[in-house]
Amino acid sequence: MVARSTADVEDAVRRAHEAGQRVKALGSGHSFNTIAVTDGVALNVRNLSGIESLVPEPDGTVLVGLGAGTRLHEVGPALWSLGLAMRNMGDIDAQTLSGALSTGTHGTGSAFTGLTDQIAGMTIVTADGTAVRCDPTTEPELFAAARLGLGALGVVTTIVLRCVPAFLLEAVEGPGRLDPVLENWEQDRTANDHYEFYWFPHTDQVHTKRNRRLSVEGDASPGWRAAAARFAGRIGKETLENGVFEVINRVVTRVPRMIPSVNRLSASVAGSTSHSVGRSYRMFVTPRRVRFREMEYAVPVERIPDLLRELSQWFGQTDYRTAFPVEVRCAAADDIWLSTAFGRPTGYVAVHEYYRREADDYFRAFEAMARAMGGRPHWGKVHHRTAEDLAPSYPHFEDFRRVRNRWDPDRVFDNSYLRRVLG
Repeated sequence: MVARSTADVEDAVRRAHEAGQRVKALGSGHSFNTIAVTDGVALNVRNLSGIESLVPEPDGTVLVGLGAGTRLHEVGPALWSLGLAMRNMGDIDAQTLSGALSTGTHGTGSAFTGLTDQIAGMTIVTADGTAVRCDPTTEPELFAAARLGLGALGVVTTIVLRCVPAFLLEAVEGPGRLDPVLENWEQDRTANDHYEFYWFPHTDQVHTKRNRRLSVEGDASPGWRAAAARFAGRIGKETLENGVFEVINRVVTRVPRMIPSVNRLSASVAGSTSHSVGRSYRMFVTPRRVRFREMEYAVPVERIPDLLRELSQWFGQTDYRTAFPVEVRCAAADDIWLSTAFGRPTGYVAVHEYYRREADDYFRAFEAMARAMGGRPHWGKVHHRTAEDLAPSYPHFEDFRRVRNRWDPDRVFDNSYLRRVLG
């Protein structure tokens, strides 16, 4: 069913509840697990889109109300036209706003929290078909849980983001070696506004990305020559990172023994140093056109070198080969109940595999390593965790379940994934 307004969502939820059916809102389909799968009513909220309200705040931020179905790639340009930006973004912008926030999407930067921490309020249609507004002072417990609600509390229709003045990002990318990068992890992640690196398994080569935030002075658009050069560079990079990478993965799926040599070649081709400046919402994002599966774990930030070294050792002791780089990022601690960064500065390690290849052994081995270091799985990606072993990782786990019992006692928004991770 397609919803075109909050009233449509209220009506759909009310009818489903009366009929004993379950409801699940559909986003962009970016999640790698069954969090959005339902045996009942699948509710498409894509038309709940665009900016609905603007409220300036004394501290210079602006509270921006957006339809929950707005895609992230639509949010950036819309905010920029108003002189605004999201404080931080992830590296993929295909998701709906509600889908990204409900699963705990984050970016990188030791001084910056994830996207969910930018929420200042929301409207959510609860199990009886009533639209409830919540924020830190109105229904504060619902707000505390629903900021990262896994779709378990209702259908989000409007999200209010606390946005900041528009800014530019300067990006410096270049090659590195794994051991020095791990040795300098603490220094590099704190010295840069936004820092990440990609390690090419079966080699000691990495690719680092450092972003510095710059103010917007006058016209942020470059001259036409600079713009043309940057566009040509992006097209070349796009072709290399996606078109060529797709061909590489098809070949090595048939001939896995080629992967170490291919990774060394990929690292050398991607290893040149580059420098660019652009609008924040463009610079945060990296196009991803090659289909893959992904598992990501959040660990205490100081354990990142240990986890990478253990993973490298595992590759050396097994016959498993992967052509996908391992992605490493970081984030500040937050206070969101089900956030992977709750209560601690956090490092993120994401492992990927081409969708045509079997990755279960790889993912389970990595998951075991991360769990032993206090790892928390990304809610929207592959993992094998259950409520029983997740609960000790989240001090407010029982608070979340208590709020869920209040607002959805009949489990209108339940599905198999939620039964596994929430009990």
